[in-house]
Amino acid sequence: MANIKPFKALRPVPELAEKAASLPYDVVNTEEARQLAKENSYSFLHVDRAEIDLDPSINPYDEIVYKKAKENFNKMLREGILVKDDKDYYYIYREIMEGRSQIGLVATASIDDYLNDTIKKHELTLPEKEQDRINHMDYCDAHTSPVFLTYKSNQKIKDLLNNWMSTEDPLYDFTTEDKIRHTVWIIDDEDLIKDITSIFQNIPYLYIADGHHRAAASVKVGLKRREQNPNYRGDEEFNYFLVVLVPHDEVFILPYNRVVKDLNGYSEREFMDKVREKFKVEEWLEERLFAPTEKHTFGIYLSGKWYKLTAKEGSFNPEDPIESLDVSILQGNLLGPILGIKDPRRDKRIDFVGGIRGLKELEKRANTDMKVAFSMYPTTIDDLIKVSDNGKIMPPKSTWFEPKLRSGLFIHELN
Repeated sequence: MANIKPFKALRPVPELAEKAASLPYDVVNTEEARQLAKENSYSFLHVDRAEIDLDPSINPYDEIVYKKAKENFNKMLREGILVKDDKDYYYIYREIMEGRSQIGLVATASIDDYLNDTIKKHELTLPEKEQDRINHMDYCDAHTSPVFLTYKSNQKIKDLLNNWMSTEDPLYDFTTEDKIRHTVWIIDDEDLIKDITSIFQNIPYLYIADGHHRAAASVKVGLKRREQNPNYRGDEEFNYFLVVLVPHDEVFILPYNRVVKDLNGYSEREFMDKVREKFKVEEWLEERLFAPTEKHTFGIYLSGKWYKLTAKEGSFNPEDPIESLDVSILQGNLLGPILGIKDPRRDKRIDFVGGIRGLKELEKRANTDMKVAFSMYPTTIDDLIKVSDNGKIMPPKSTWFEPKLRSGLFIHELN
């Protein structure tokens, strides 16, 4: 059963919500964050990526960055940019992108549910990235960015949230430059809060969609606080972490495409001949760009031409939840054995391009700093749940979720 609870959110005053809301810290690099926040002193990037306010020569993992994050965070509190609700509430966070609606319940989730696998994972985490968020949470004494969780859709939850949205005025309602509409409601009805909590107690599992490093760091910070407070009761805020819960049928996953720097010593003809051993290859003449429309098909862009690849029977095990993923099929039959990309997590010859950037970005990369590009069919939410339920780990860069949850709209204090 899933244990969630309401909380007293720190949040921007309504007139500054649009300016405070920022992209997640891990989807923009330092320079991109610096440009986004350059003329916006209210941007939460000044907290989540505090190195943007320091000399560019400073390592983003230097202690001075976390001290600056705390300084900027305290400044937003002191100046009244952020205010704290006086009671524990749930919040509804709806995002609309290209006509598609994603409705999330903003809550806190139990670190014990993470430890006992009620909250299921599908990614490995990197120690240095975990430590970065641990330091950030410790210095700010808060969870500043939510973890994106999903669950198998529940009609009772949908009806309750939809009814609240249809009868109550929103707290925030704005559209960002990328044309995504963000609307937030406060659920301040005690009976409804109890009903929601109770329904989730009958939901067997939650699944991390995005934010594995944030989740792992939140749990480690919580365990650290327990050691520091041996008489803890279990209801203290450090026993919970900030989440947005979205039903699985509203989660939208874009492909995570690949570009590779060279052909591993092969000529183009030799390379394509090797590819034909495990894939059916068709030169794509119908359109200039090829985006796969079904599983087990891929696009290759090489020297100005697009090709459609279809995995041949026998090139993968369709019953295996990992081997049957398209990212695994490409890795196991092409990127690894042909291009020599043995460890895509660390190999500098490969890069990953989120589907939001489009196929034109793949062409641009292959025509400039890379040699060949691969367009992918997106991993599905059913794939993610199946992998998680089997206790497996997805290959790196398997999913790209859109729309992104904005940071700075809800902060959960640990004290």
